[in-house]
Amino acid sequence: MDILDRLAKSKFRSRFKLRAKELEYIKDKGLDTIYSHACDFIRDRVAPAEPANDGKQTPMKGHPVFIAQHATATCCRGCIEKWHKFPKHKQLTQSEQEYLVSVIMEWINRQINSNPVFKRYLNFHIFS
Repeated sequence: MDILDRLAKSKFRSRFKLRAKELEYIKDKGLDTIYSHACDFIRDRVAPAEPANDGKQTPMKGHPVFIAQHATATCCRGCIEKWHKFPKHKQLTQSEQEYLVSVIMEWINRQINSNPVFKRYLNFHIFS
């Protein structure tokens, strides 16, 4: 995914990584639940034309999807506009939301699969 390659070159974006705590959460909940959370967070926190607390609505820790949102620039409308070219002040369409969730999930999968110890420990397969 080209956007993830571009984001990986950002000093700020590239510092976000899933740690053991988040990977354990993913193991406990499963990727289907993580996907559902990503859909909910995008729909409720960033999809509205004027999201509440825009620019501050996504915590920097506490959930694997929050970390992924910062790593993938899907955390607020400003970052989404800059990196994904979806204009601010316009409700995100269903297809735009699905795209953002797919970017989040691909980043999470790359995090899981980039570390052989975590991959073996978590026994995950690539999410599709």
